[in-house]
Amino acid sequence: MFETMRNAWKIPDLRKKILFTLMMILVYRLGAVIPVPFINREVIKSIFENSGQGAGILDFFNLMAGGSFKDFTVFALNIYPYITSSIILQLLAIAFPKLEEIFKREDGKKIMGQWTRYITVILAVIQAIAYSVGFFNQAVIDKSFFAMTTVVIVLTAGTAFLMWLGEQITEKGIGNGISIIIFAGIVSRIPHDIGQTIALFSVGTVKIWEILIFLVFAFIIIVGVIAIQQAERKINVQYAKRVVGRKMYGGQSTHIPLKVLMAGVMPVIFASTFLQIPQTLAFFIPSWSNGISYWFSMSPGTPGIWIYSILNTLVIIFFTYFYTAIQFNPFEYANNLRDNGGFIPGIRPGRPTADYLKKVLNRVTIVGAVALAVIAATPTLVFAFTNLKVQFGGTSLLIATGVALETMQQIESQMMMRHYKGFLK
Repeated sequence: MFETMRNAWKIPDLRKKILFTLMMILVYRLGAVIPVPFINREVIKSIFENSGQGAGILDFFNLMAGGSFKDFTVFALNIYPYITSSIILQLLAIAFPKLEEIFKREDGKKIMGQWTRYITVILAVIQAIAYSVGFFNQAVIDKSFFAMTTVVIVLTAGTAFLMWLGEQITEKGIGNGISIIIFAGIVSRIPHDIGQTIALFSVGTVKIWEILIFLVFAFIIIVGVIAIQQAERKINVQYAKRVVGRKMYGGQSTHIPLKVLMAGVMPVIFASTFLQIPQTLAFFIPSWSNGISYWFSMSPGTPGIWIYSILNTLVIIFFTYFYTAIQFNPFEYANNLRDNGGFIPGIRPGRPTADYLKKVLNRVTIVGAVALAVIAATPTLVFAFTNLKVQFGGTSLLIATGVALETMQQIESQMMMRHYKGFLK
């Protein structure tokens, strides 16, 4: 592994991309400590401490924001308005065929990116107003129009900057920029969680067996994510022989690698964002608060933790199929295979090949989706019935492991293009 990293560092353009990604992460972490003006952070801290059953959702937002939400810095809203806008547009593309046609045009990706940015800014403005005028209003020192407008603009600008930062990482760095930002926010909480666990263990609040349970599940999550991310179903493909001039082409055998979890950890990120909507609304509609906290939250001792876990499992499975359908089109792949003289042994080219690919894809995807959902849901139940206060667990650990693996796979693929041997098998 160390030899591989050393070889990666020797490649000038790859070294430049790695350095650029690290610099952007540094910029993100520096921005995460810049406070929003006109805000009393002590009041926000007391809101977190006195939020009761709503503490779970607040802690979740704070974890994904790398602590920026609790400190109410310029990146308090984080990148989640962007993720929400992406989900909205992709669902609308399925509901409205004309919109799907626009996105499939030659410039469709560019148009979708522009619309996503516009919706992100709109959602960020709405969310910033909701927090400053609504839930965190008592923390605002100056209630004047200028002060409130400044708070809203700063929070919105923070999200817009993170959106730009993520796009820059994707374009000029290594890995998916949005995932890297979420990864950086989650990992930044590890030292705090370790210190908090040690403090709770020293006073006897946390037992040694609870820490061991966390370590066991952390190991299972890491191994499980790597296993399903690397697993694939190989479909044999044979290419017919063709004579062009005096040379003969084709005739070789290869395979189509259908990944068991083609969507990666994006379904978990989407599901986490989607399932926070009802609990977020409860903050701004007090009459809903008790009902949602009881029936739809991760609080132990309530039916909500079981309902939330079941819904989380179903939503992850849905988004796994949804994201896989966006990434892999069996009909398009079958047509390209036929045009290049390829065929699957025993399957006729064209529509039969597409149907076969679709059937195999559905079968391997359900395995990956269920495995991903179980890995995400099980630790949530375990932590709910222990005294561990580790926020870095369950969903967050799964996301961090998946993003790290995907990033290393990108480094690996770029090294393989330059004839360097990697370490991911």
